[in-house]
Amino acid sequence: MFRPEYNPDTFYHWTEIPVRFRDLDPLNHVNNALFNTYLEEARIQFLGEVGQMQNEFTEGKTFVLVKITIEYLKQITFPSTLLVGTGVGEVGNSSIEAVQGIYDKKSKDLMGVAKSTGVWYDINKKRPTRLPEIENLGDMVVGE
Repeated sequence: MFRPEYNPDTFYHWTEIPVRFRDLDPLNHVNNALFNTYLEEARIQFLGEVGQMQNEFTEGKTFVLVKITIEYLKQITFPSTLLVGTGVGEVGNSSIEAVQGIYDKKSKDLMGVAKSTGVWYDINKKRPTRLPEIENLGDMVVGE
């Protein structure tokens, strides 16, 4: 998996997430399951800014996560604030890959990377459906 140095231009969208004390496990670092929560929060904010998808949310369409791969690179501790970069990898007819990096806001250290695949899903028909046409999709693609 790729390991990009911090660069604000690497990812199309950035989400700032404060680490909460409750995110810590008995070893006093963020539990690995919380990495997924941080990534999910960033993906949801990213999708909320893609107008074409917003329109289809009201029609009963949404993403269903079908695969995620996370590489844990460094411990996240408290207190800290994270920057989660989100962009697009491969795009299919009904699926799209999110490419993400988690960085410490202060040090800019790369804490983890992830790739996840979501399928655009029609809730009413209970089946995958074609992705909407997305303006500026090329701007969202993350180069590796």
